Amino acid sequence: MTEIAFFGGSFTAIDKDYMISLLEAAKPFLKDFYGIRISTRPDCIDDEVLALLNGYGVTAIELGAQTMDNSVLELNRRGHTAEDVESACKLIKSCGFSLGLQMMTGLYGSTPDSDYATALRFVALKPDTVRVYPTVIMKNTELAELYTSGAFVPYPLETSVELCAALILLFAKADIPIIRLGLHYSDSLAANSLGGGYHPAFRELCENKIFYDAFLDKAKDYSDKELKVTINPKSLSKFLGQKKSNISRLEQMGYRLKIGFDRSLDKYELRVCNAIEIT
Repeated sequence: MTEIAFFGGSFTAIDKDYMISLLEAAKPFLKDFYGIRISTRPDCIDDEVLALLNGYGVTAIELGAQTMDNSVLELNRRGHTAEDVESACKLIKSCGFSLGLQMMTGLYGSTPDSDYATALRFVALKPDTVRVYPTVIMKNTELAELYTSGAFVPYPLETSVELCAALILLFAKADIPIIRLGLHYSDSLAANSLGGGYHPAFRELCENKIFYDAFLDKAKDYSDKELKVTINPKSLSKFLGQKKSNISRLEQMGYRLKIGFDRSLDKYELRVCNAIEIT
């Protein structure tokens, strides 16, 4: 499904005439695309704006909610509240648009527990998609000043991976796809980031952890360390880990694994049994 997209800012917060000019520019090409996807602020949505967007073929609206913790929103000067997010979501869904929600983990003042609580509130709002972005500290920002002064301590990468692995499973259980997890790599990002949860293969690290933890949880029921693991064939690289890191760690713990495949298993599902058992 190919869409025209206006991203990188708050589309409905820009000058109205300029916004309309962009939509007019996209109009001749709509016949070749599914529709138009935009991102915007939760407090820049109302009935008038939605009617205008609908008239120009906008089909999906993503809200930069970031967190549903009002104290964290205030600390980070987001300029909107969790209640603004809820109100905007209801309006967007009532008008028939596809709803996307974007969250940031590890913001100034947040905790893994408050981030998980945000995800739970997202699930209750029933978006069609979500994006999850671990906070990255960029040079020459207020967040960088807080970081260098010691007032802001970002999550270690391991904490971000553990948290977002849990979020993957939470949203998967609710049948809400995460269409982006972690920031796209760019030379500018790599050169100007000071710290935070950035890794060029962040989603892969999270999915690797899901399988590593799931295996250990099931393997504890067996005294023998020669085991058979059955997974969906599409999940092989996730189970093996980046550069086979999962396998290396498990071998160091004494495990000797045989891998089998079952296409009926879910994306993050695995079975474990003694290697001599027939499954």
